[in-house]
Amino acid sequence: MSRMQTSAPARHPDQTGEDGPEGRWTTYPGVPVDTRRQLLAKLAWTSIWALYLAYPVQDLTTGQHTPAASAAGAVALAVFLACYLSLIVIRNHPGFRQAKRYLPLAAMALIAVTTSYTLGEAWLTLFTYTSVCAAVILPGRLGLVGVLATTGVFAVVGLTSRSDTETLVSIGLPCLMAGLAMLAMQRLVATMRELREARAAVAHLAASEERLRLARDLHDLLGHSLSLIAIKGELTGRLMDAGKAEAARAQVADIEQVARQSLADVRSAVSGFRRPTLPVELAAARTALAASQIELDADPRLAEDRPGLGSEESGVLAWALREAVTNVVRHGAGATRCAVHLDETWEEDGRYAVLEVVDNGAGPGKSAAGNGLSGLGERLAQVGGRLETAAANRGKGFRLRALVPLRPGPSGE
Repeated sequence: MSRMQTSAPARHPDQTGEDGPEGRWTTYPGVPVDTRRQLLAKLAWTSIWALYLAYPVQDLTTGQHTPAASAAGAVALAVFLACYLSLIVIRNHPGFRQAKRYLPLAAMALIAVTTSYTLGEAWLTLFTYTSVCAAVILPGRLGLVGVLATTGVFAVVGLTSRSDTETLVSIGLPCLMAGLAMLAMQRLVATMRELREARAAVAHLAASEERLRLARDLHDLLGHSLSLIAIKGELTGRLMDAGKAEAARAQVADIEQVARQSLADVRSAVSGFRRPTLPVELAAARTALAASQIELDADPRLAEDRPGLGSEESGVLAWALREAVTNVVRHGAGATRCAVHLDETWEEDGRYAVLEVVDNGAGPGKSAAGNGLSGLGERLAQVGGRLETAAANRGKGFRLRALVPLRPGPSGE
């Protein structure tokens, strides 16, 4: 099930091996850290913001403090940075109790207050880090309280230490705004997590509903047929005991006919169960693409009944959606967005429904289509449709179009 590939292999977070859960470095907002590599990557990104500690470092190197004060300031700054980075580890480690998560935050606040009073206004910058960490560590509305409290303490310390107004404004505004921005980011991350869980639940419910439909169909089909076979079997036994061979033979023929019809009904029900549907495949696509950190832009009409689209043609389009999404996940190197749209078009021989799936990955390579696309083309040909594949806009990405004929009339029956 491969598509035309480029020379570079696809790299997605859900794959095993070098890019799998044990080897990938990439981590995303709202996604738990699973490996040491991801934790190191997160620490590296977080350490970039430590560049703003250049003001306290510059204050220590100017020589305006005694050697003892400079040494104490360096130790305090190192402890502050260690607490700042340790919060990343603690937050991503479920083994730490909630109370222990507050200890580094309290230490950061204490160091910020002490150094601002003893070493000067350059150390007021530490309050910005404390505000951000309070927004991240404190749960719920306590995060907002923590940000406002940190900003309030900063204002008190700045005013009582007689810092100039320009310094108070230039540090106070980032202290407040960075904390509020981090609160908004936390809310966004929580919403993303809830959306992933909701998508997984929708896919699970869709599959459960299909199983219940199959169970109802089998109960209705087999209940009636097996009851009829049992009754005719008893009647056949009585006729044989009475020596009425011709009548018994007729009942046996009826039993054979009922059994054959039951077998055909069961095969039809099972094939209907095995045939994918567009709503189910759309829910599965959301889950698969979300796990690969690919944004899905889906046409809401995919979940609606389309006039003229028969069940067989709809099933083939569902297969096309499944194959296209699988190709994006497995072979769409660098893809961050996948668009799925369902539309209609007029051809010379009639009206067609068109399912189009486009990603913004590396695009098709020079190799031939794999078994997955070949099989999909055969499925479409069986219902009178066709498959079209090509590079997307300006050669970037991959475009798959599946066309199936629409039946005349107001419904697809």
